[in-house]
Amino acid sequence: MPAAGWLAERLGVEPGDAGLLARALTHRSHGSPNNERLEYLGDAVLTFVVAEMLYRSFPDASEGELSRYRATLVSGEALAGIAASIGLGEHLRLGEGEMKSGGHRRATILADALEAVFGAIYLDLGLGAARRVAERLFHPSIAALPSAAELKDPKTRLQEWLQGRGHPLPAYTVLEVSGEPHEQRFRVQCEVPGLGLAAVAEGSSRRRAEQVAAQAALERLA
Repeated sequence: MPAAGWLAERLGVEPGDAGLLARALTHRSHGSPNNERLEYLGDAVLTFVVAEMLYRSFPDASEGELSRYRATLVSGEALAGIAASIGLGEHLRLGEGEMKSGGHRRATILADALEAVFGAIYLDLGLGAARRVAERLFHPSIAALPSAAELKDPKTRLQEWLQGRGHPLPAYTVLEVSGEPHEQRFRVQCEVPGLGLAAVAEGSSRRRAEQVAAQAALERLA
């Protein structure tokens, strides 16, 4: 299916400028012009429209709670999941190397491209169209959001648990880094001094591995 048809079917909007959409789906590995500038714009557009949706959906939420909700919804991982669910990867224009290494499935490329698509929609059809697409894509996620307290990341929750009981803060150590440069795996240990507790976890980034290790530590402390 052509990209314009995909946009109409999956996102519910008819592009007026096919060139903008093509650029939004062009990774820098394919050449220039590519989607980096549209990604920059789309990031701002998406952040705004999602913030507006949350503001209207949670009239009693505090600023901090709304910020945590927004950070969850527009995180790279969340955007990549949405992009994959609507088949965005099938329409990406990638360089030969990225194509061979599975770039159309890579989370960072998918998330960046979704932001670029929002930038293109905004320039082509206006903020109202971008808002309608966001409502279509993010409404299920907003409806399924847990309480704001549950949205705190595991490292923050572990730190607060320890501080609230007078314990030292946890220490994180990278035990191993493996894999190719574009597909590295990090093995990290979260140690809680004084409690004799250490949890080890792996992730696709150091931050992700630390979060998973902190969650494991929390589960042992529960």
